[in-house]
Order: sequence, then structure tokens, then C-alpha cells
Amino acid sequence: MPIPVIDFSKLDGEERDKTMARIANGCEQWGFFQLVNHGIPVELLERVKKVTTECYKVEREGEFFKSSTSVKLLKELIDKKSDEKLENVDWEDVFLLTNDNEWSPKTPGFKETMTEYRAELKKLAEKLMEVMDENLGLQKGYIKKMFNGGDTYGENAFFGTKVSHYPPCLDHLDKVTGLRAHTDAGGIILLFQDDEVGGLEILKDGEWTDVQPIPNAICINTGDQIEVLSNGRYKSVWHRVQAMPKGTRRSIASFYNPSYNAIIYRTCDRTGPKGKQVD
Repeated sequence: MPIPVIDFSKLDGEERDKTMARIANGCEQWGFFQLVNHGIPVELLERVKKVTTECYKVEREGEFFKSSTSVKLLKELIDKKSDEKLENVDWEDVFLLTNDNEWSPKTPGFKETMTEYRAELKKLAEKLMEVMDENLGLQKGYIKKMFNGGDTYGENAFFGTKVSHYPPCLDHLDKVTGLRAHTDAGGIILLFQDDEVGGLEILKDGEWTDVQPIPNAICINTGDQIEVLSNGRYKSVWHRVQAMPKGTRRSIASFYNPSYNAIIYRTCDRTGPKGKQVD
């Protein structure tokens, strides 16, 4: 069962209504969908692939296999000849980028490329939130305002980027999980996933479904706070990453989340805001 794929460029053309409906369906029935023709230059996405892959190879891969908690714990299970699975830890190398934290000092072009990329992702997230506003019958800019703690013109919402790599696990694959099953606690998540190495799955109708890799697509999922704002109309779904026997999976997830001072509460009741019917 393929995840919905939506051509975001058609939002500005004759197929606008159909595109709006497809996005609504992705939010309501899936909680995940993929955007193509989203406006982020392919050249920039190729640079993002390059600098994040180089950063992992040069600065992080050796340390992961040498001293990461997951590798140490797996070795302990193997040494004990235990049948147990590695619990409460992911087979993942990860670091977070925000406007405030220290960025990678060694990989040429990393900071410049990721700064440009994060700016483009933030604009895409805000455009998508306006689509959600309209589909929910809310005033334009409402979700952004709520995420900024009620400030119409503020920039208090949290925007972070998690750069992850999931190394191959050639042996003992049955003992590890790339990323444990979870829902995202925040707002809107924009994922630039690997276009060759799979492993991402969502829980749909009680079954785990692959999120198919599509070159240069941005995968969108709605988090817990969007589910609250929409009064459950938009879904925050369970998802996970399976460890793979071959290939290192690259995953760059950006989170547009409410400010730490924001109060998030349900917006839409059965009749919708201002008496508008909500289906």
C-alpha cells in the first residue's frame, strides 16, 4: 500500500482544489504523505546529501562502531549468547541542528548548505500550515500563531533538524531496531530520507507499511500537537525505522514545533470554527 505522493506545484494551478483535497486526505487518513515539486532546488538537495554523508563518514562513523552505546550493548548480548533483543536503544547515529547549537566544524560547506536548506524547509512548513488552516476552516496563519505562543508576528516556534544515519547491521539484525516505534510529539515534520536505502515504516490499519524512497521528495508527517489542534481530525501515526543489512540510511528530519511557552488545545469541534461544518 503506497504512501500518498502529492505534486505540491499544482497547488498554484488549475488542480488546486484536487491538491488541497489530497493533502487533507494525507493528513486525515495517513498522517504521512510525500511532496514532490515542492520548490526546494534539486541542486540544494544534492548538496545536502553530499555534506551530510561526508560529515558522517569523516566525523562520526568510526566513533559509532568504536564506542556508541548501541554497539557496546549489542556486543554484550552476543558475548552472553543471549536470545534477547536490544531494548531501549536505537541503531542510529544522530545529532541536532538548531540556530543556537554548535555546528560541524570539519566538513567543508556543511554549515552554509544546512543553513540554506533549513531556511527553505521552514518556508515550506509555513506554506503547508496555511494549507492546513484552509482545509480545517481556520483563519490563515492560525496554526503558525498558535505555535508562536499566540503571537501573530512572532518567531518563537522551535525549528530543529535531526541528522541521522542508520549504519548497516550485517550480523544479528534480529537483535536491533534502527529507530523504535513512536509518534512525534511536535507539530509538522519534514523528512528528507534516503532515496536508496529503505527501512521507514508507518502503522496503517494495524499493519506496518513501507514509506517508499522517492528521489528528492520531502516526506511530511503530522505530530501530536497538530492532532490536538485539529481535534483528532489530523493523525499523528506510529512509525519506526528497521535496521538494514546493507547500506547506510541517511535521514534528515526537520521539526516545526510549538514554542515552549505555547498552549496547544483543540480548535475544531464537530461543527468547526465559526460554525463551519467539519466533515
